[in-house]
Amino acid sequence: MFLPSPRLFSLPLPTATRSSQPRLPLLDDFAIIFDRDPAARHWLEVLCCYPGFHALVAHRLAHWLHQHRVSFFPRFIAHLSRFFTGIDIHPGAHIGRGVFIDHGMGVVIGETAIVGDYCLIYQGVTLGGTGKETGKRHPTIGSQVVMGSGAKVLGNIAIGDYARIGAGAVVLHPVPAHCTAVGIPNHNVCRCDAEATPLDHGQLPDADTQAFKLLLDRIESLEAQIALLQKISPTYQSLELIP
Repeated sequence: MFLPSPRLFSLPLPTATRSSQPRLPLLDDFAIIFDRDPAARHWLEVLCCYPGFHALVAHRLAHWLHQHRVSFFPRFIAHLSRFFTGIDIHPGAHIGRGVFIDHGMGVVIGETAIVGDYCLIYQGVTLGGTGKETGKRHPTIGSQVVMGSGAKVLGNIAIGDYARIGAGAVVLHPVPAHCTAVGIPNHNVCRCDAEATPLDHGQLPDADTQAFKLLLDRIESLEAQIALLQKISPTYQSLELIP
């Protein structure tokens, strides 16, 4: 029985930014896993046990055949990939380098979708269309975008660079760069810190809490203005604030 030498596991881990020289996108797909997944220990483990990486390997082959107008085989490769990984990527989809599909089960990426470089996609994400229209009907995702588990981005809309899509959000409207989209349908509730790590999920905003805080701040401001008016004008002396 063949067992890999322990020396294999002592090799230096690849990094997505180690070299600026042009190289195959798959190398960045492989290297980014070590940056984005704390559970990634050994390169052989990643090579054999990460279905998101396997799906990208199959997709890049299927996409190359699709671009060269080869019939049947691109869809057949995508079909086999979905069977083994649970990830459905149409051969026509354009996916940038360094993309990490974490866990991956249930991810669907449509035919005319475009995914930028170094995006992070969690399980259950759908990049889909909204009807039977032809042409560009799937979303365009910028670079360094994080899409939380179960997020649905639907239609020919643009998601800006460094944006974040909250878990379970249904995105029907464009999301500007560096913004966070949450809710059903989506609303953009804050500006993301450009320097924030993609794994800093605890910083996703709570839209209801923010709205409530804005109301409280507004009430305090109005009460302060009324108190000032009562001091400077006898006309307002009879005003009473409701406790």
